Order: sequence, then C-alpha cells, then structure tokens
Amino acid sequence: MALQAASLLPATISIHKEAKSSAALKETSLFGVPFSTHPRTELGSPLAIGQELRKKDVSAGIIRAQTAATTPAVDQAASPGKKTLRKGNVIITGASSGLGLATAKFLTETGRWHVIMACRNFLKAEKAAKSVGIAKENYTIMHLDLASLDSVRQFVDNFRRSGMPLDVLVCNAAVYLPTAKEPTYTAEGFELSVGTNHLGHFLLARLLLDDLKQSDYPSKRLIIVGSITGNTNTLAGNVPPKANLGDLRGLVGGLNGLESSPMIDGGDFDGAKAYKDSKVCNMLTMQELHRRYHEETGITFASLYPGCIATTGLFREHIPLFRLLFPPFQKYITKGYVSEEEAGNRLGQVVSDPSLTKSGVYWSWNKNSDSFENQLSKEASDAEKARKLWEISEKLVGLA
Repeated sequence: MALQAASLLPATISIHKEAKSSAALKETSLFGVPFSTHPRTELGSPLAIGQELRKKDVSAGIIRAQTAATTPAVDQAASPGKKTLRKGNVIITGASSGLGLATAKFLTETGRWHVIMACRNFLKAEKAAKSVGIAKENYTIMHLDLASLDSVRQFVDNFRRSGMPLDVLVCNAAVYLPTAKEPTYTAEGFELSVGTNHLGHFLLARLLLDDLKQSDYPSKRLIIVGSITGNTNTLAGNVPPKANLGDLRGLVGGLNGLESSPMIDGGDFDGAKAYKDSKVCNMLTMQELHRRYHEETGITFASLYPGCIATTGLFREHIPLFRLLFPPFQKYITKGYVSEEEAGNRLGQVVSDPSLTKSGVYWSWNKNSDSFENQLSKEASDAEKARKLWEISEKLVGLA
C-alpha cells in the first residue's frame, strides 16, 4: 500500500521497540450481540490455539460477524440479456480508515455505488462514514476480522443473508508491524501480517467467487491492493529487508513459530519483511485468480499500487521519528507522495472505470495521475510460485 520508499528512512532510524506477543480481546456489543473490536486474540502456543479452534465452534478468540442496520433494499435483478440499472455493490475490507475509507467516499459520491464496509470495529466504521459525509443509505457496515478465518466465514454467511448481490470485492485491509521484535499470531496460529493480509483475504476471495459469478452488473471485479515494496524491480523494493518468499518452507509449516518459522521463507522474524512478503502473496494471488477464473467467469482480476500515502494510519506502529520525517521526505525529496483522497480516487477508478477492465493487470499512476499497466518483479510474477502458493494456502485455510 502506502509504503513507497518507506524503508528509505529506516536505514538511518532503525530503532526498535518491544512488541507484545498478544493482547486480550475487548468485548463490545451491537444490538446485544457480543463481538471483538481487537485484531488479536489472547495467545499461548499458536499451534495449541489453532488445534483448539478446530475442535470448538465457539471460543473467546472467535469473532461473530454482525451487520449494520443500514442494509438497503435489494433491487430486483435485471431480466436475462439486459444490463441492470441498479447501483453496484462493492465490499471494501478495511474501509473505516485510510485508503479504504477514501475509496468508499469516492464511490458513494458518484451516486452509482453502495459500499459494504467490512471492518473489525463497527462503531469506528460508523463514525468514519459519518465524518466524511457518506449518506447512510449508501453504505452497510458488516463485521470482519481477517485475523480469524471463522470471522471470514461468518462475514460471508452474513453477507449472503443480507440478500445483496456482489459486484466488486476490494481486498484492501492490511497489518504492518515494522518495529515488532517478536511475531504475533492470528486466531488460527499464523503469523499476523501474512495471516491477515494474505490468508484472510485468500479465503474471503475464494468464498465470494460464487457471489461474483452470479452478478448481473456490467463489469464485475476482484481487486487486491498491492505494494511497490513487494516489487524488487523498484528502488523502494530493493531497500532491506527485501521481499523474498524463498521456497515457501515457512508457509508449508504453517507460520506458527513452533514446528516452522513464522516467516514464509523460513528465516528469522522481521516485521517489515513479513508485510512485504504478504504483498507479494497478494499480487501472486491476483494473477492466479486471473489464470484460473477470468476466461470462465468474465470477472476482472486486478492489483494496484495507488502511490505513497505517507500520512496513512498504516504507519501507526512505526517509531515517532519515522512518522514525523516520512511525509515531508515523500513530498519534497522523492516526490512520490499522494494524499489519501487521491489514492482513494485511483482505487475507485480500478473499481469502476470502464477503461480499466483488463484482467491480470497491476495498475500504477504516473506524475500526471494517468493510469498505466506496471511491471511486476520476477518473483511477484512467477506463475509456478503462484500455483504453489495457491495450493498451500488452500490447505491452510481449510479449502483442500
């Protein structure tokens, strides 16, 4: 996401802070039904947690998805052979802040889209939508914690119960923990960055493919937000630690830090590298989706890098000095800075622009804000590695 040259500064300010391995769940409720507003579960052994979760249907770490009371009436589908005139429905993960919220605002302001805000914290999402002026009839909030595969399945079930058709899915939410010394884990015991950014989105996309196939909208799309830092054919992508999935041995082992390394390549934990690796997985997944499903379904699969949003909350876990210096560095030195509003407009274009319907593309923008098809790195475009990643991921999320 907003990590262009994010590592250009850390080389000189590589101060680390001790990261706690977990935090207790906070329970809140919506209409009397409890759910968690925290992305992590109370963890002992990640492997034990994963085994326990597979045995039980209900656990303190399980998050039950809830739907806001803003769900619109569902328009009737168009007759066969006719294009629908209804609003498009788009799910955006992580829509309560940053790029996701800016995109939701852009799309709803066109008057042609209804946004399903898939977020961990219902109240935060409600306040965020109100703060940017999104009319209540133009959005629905549904609870989703990508760090819990149970929550992902619950979200899909709740969405289907709403009766809304699905026309576009945007996989945007991300975890970035660059200063963490020790890994933290998802409910199933996966390293948090890859477990959330890749595996959570992988399961979500796979489960919602059938819904996208059934869409009668003129252009149905599945978009996964990438990052320049996952592409080693760029300056930012060559700043250490560089993304490298290796032979996927850590992923094969489950990323649990016990039987295997918490890192995909089997190496020592590095929070910044874990994020970059997860974005390589995102871009490989997009291409594999394209190869497997585009011709059969007509769905457009795409990824993008909208530019460096140096002021985004994605950097909230970074050291204070970095957060202070990075925005002016991007604005005045690299000239790579884009505002959240501009980045949201760009992602909104990939969602809705008729000229951006080519599938299997990684979109970028030049200094004149014109979109173009960008080249992925050798690893991020490796078809054989994408196939292996797909097969391993299927097993980890319980689809194979």
